Amino acid sequence: MTRAVRLGPRSLLTLALVSAVGVVAFGWPFLAPPTSRVGTHTQDAPWLFAGLLVLLVAVVAAAIAESGLGPKAVAMLGVLAATGAALRPIGAGTAGIEPMFFLMVLSGRVLGPGFGFVLGNVTMFASALLTGGVGPWMPFQMLAMGWFTMGAGLLPGPERTRGRAEVRLLAAYGFLAAFAYGTAMNMAGWPFMGALASNIAFDPHTGVPANLARFVTYCLATSLGWDLGRALVTVVLTLTLGPALLRALRRATRRAAFEAQVTFEASER
Repeated sequence: MTRAVRLGPRSLLTLALVSAVGVVAFGWPFLAPPTSRVGTHTQDAPWLFAGLLVLLVAVVAAAIAESGLGPKAVAMLGVLAATGAALRPIGAGTAGIEPMFFLMVLSGRVLGPGFGFVLGNVTMFASALLTGGVGPWMPFQMLAMGWFTMGAGLLPGPERTRGRAEVRLLAAYGFLAAFAYGTAMNMAGWPFMGALASNIAFDPHTGVPANLARFVTYCLATSLGWDLGRALVTVVLTLTLGPALLRALRRATRRAAFEAQVTFEASER
């Protein structure tokens, strides 16, 4: 199977470092002890982390691009990102109906983890511009969607697993990853509710077990239905449209020959 981008050691290291920083940006409420002074800056943290993530995502995108994102791959990236950005507003505000997620799963599977990470970032950025959803949450969405799409490219058996088995694998991944994405985004916004707003908000003076219980309750109370809707829509679209779209993506990838070297022959006069 031809992939648009192969991750080299430099890109792999950069992506690992950015992901590590991203984990800290998402999960700092469970990493900082109650005696830490981090809790006194809960209103500043989203802007700090947002700015940091923008820079880091730009670094990893540049590193991956340097490893082989040629003009044909950029064209494919633009088409898929524009399609995903156009799909996202469909059903917005209605029970988590977000059809873009199944497109990200299939694209990441066919085009590989490096391409998938960049595609997830660019799609969420374009979608935010399209829908007016620009704010401190946007870099978190970009990084989470990059992980979501990259994960599909890391699933086992890309050369051997085809047909119904592959579609079922992608549907199962999409179901679980849709919940993981929702949980990650909950974690990004939950610490900034303010302890006085609710008894399920983050409390910087409480230990990890108590805050974890608060977070689980917060997820169940606020986003379980939305995440379930997103997961079910992803499964249904993957099972119904997945086989045809996988064939189309693979055919386009083979014809584009992303990794083929371009050579020029001298003309005779």
